[in-house]
Amino acid sequence: MTSAMGHEPKDTLPFVEGGITAPRGFVASGVSAGLKKSGKRDLAVIAAQRAVPTAAVYTTNTMAAAPILLTREHLSSGRCRAIVVNAGNANACTGVQGLADARATADAAAAALGCAPAEVAIASTGVIGVPLPLPLVVAGVADAVEVLDAAGAEAAAEAIMTTDTFPKRMAVAVDFAGRRYVVGGMAKGSGMIEPHMATMLAFLTTDAPLDPDACDAALRAGVARTFNRITVDGDTSTNDMVLLMASGAAGGEPIGPDGDAFAAVSRAVAHVCGELARMVVRDGEGATKLIEVVVRGAVSEADAEAAAFSIADSPLFKTAVFGGDANWGRVAMAVGKSGAAVDPTLLEVVFAGVTTCVEGTGVLFDEAAAAAALSSDEVLVEVDLHVGDASATVWTCDLTYDYVRINGEYRS
Repeated sequence: MTSAMGHEPKDTLPFVEGGITAPRGFVASGVSAGLKKSGKRDLAVIAAQRAVPTAAVYTTNTMAAAPILLTREHLSSGRCRAIVVNAGNANACTGVQGLADARATADAAAAALGCAPAEVAIASTGVIGVPLPLPLVVAGVADAVEVLDAAGAEAAAEAIMTTDTFPKRMAVAVDFAGRRYVVGGMAKGSGMIEPHMATMLAFLTTDAPLDPDACDAALRAGVARTFNRITVDGDTSTNDMVLLMASGAAGGEPIGPDGDAFAAVSRAVAHVCGELARMVVRDGEGATKLIEVVVRGAVSEADAEAAAFSIADSPLFKTAVFGGDANWGRVAMAVGKSGAAVDPTLLEVVFAGVTTCVEGTGVLFDEAAAAAALSSDEVLVEVDLHVGDASATVWTCDLTYDYVRINGEYRS
């Protein structure tokens, strides 16, 4: 049975080469500081020519890592000159020494850049509970600042990877009132992913002249329906951070958190957030499929989101998709435990275009055709609760044998 549900087209904006340094006014680099056993790049720096309006959102995990604590403190001014990111060590659950090491990292970057330590944001990703090898980090910061370049986006994106299998970069342009504004970004993450602002980090830049309040508003709006709508394994990291810097190099009057110019730039910020978020899920540890879960017909967006996350986080659902099994019962189970308002006699479930459940009851469908549809590397699962008009979309991935292997061997 074929689905009658519609699927909304995704927003599109012109792609721009260059990732995090595509917007004017930014340079970046990525070097090997010796933090990764592989010897690959493991420390990145992103910098502006001066301290610029900056906003960030952070993990809600109460075991927040030292870099989160320090960056919250430093960004209280609403401005930042540079970001230092290391991979291979999370500097989380490291006590007083961990915070001191984060401060020393900011001090090293400030000395190399000629700015105040409070103008430096710090982010880390990797193993939890291991002291940061500070001498390696400090030397790596000096090396990274030495090679900062407008062409350094790819090296920076590679340097923040841990179990990622590919670097995640994106940049788009938006035109408004005769000016072109560019938003670029990079992200890392493939496991411990269910941000609530997995280990997930994302950094965005724009040359639009956003003021600090506009930076904050645009970032929060963009994150709400992108990074905060993804899940790989339902775990929220100690180190999650998404940060936006605005150089203003495109010129024009400062843009506040309202008006048409703000709406245009916010659209681009949300677009980049969405593309990077889907890249994170597509690269979920051991994943073979990107799964888009759409819940419609809920009494509220909060209910739709709760139901969508309940489905997307279900190991039974995720393993069913991995095995090509259109087992709608696992969706019904997940919806029922989500806390969303549901009428069991109205539930409708569609796997990859194949209707499997109508009015809360299974219908005949071609199992072979459903299995073939589920063999795609992108799978759409649609659910209609038929009790309201609200909807929400969550992105996840399948749960495979390799997820267990990767995480079972993570520290070895």
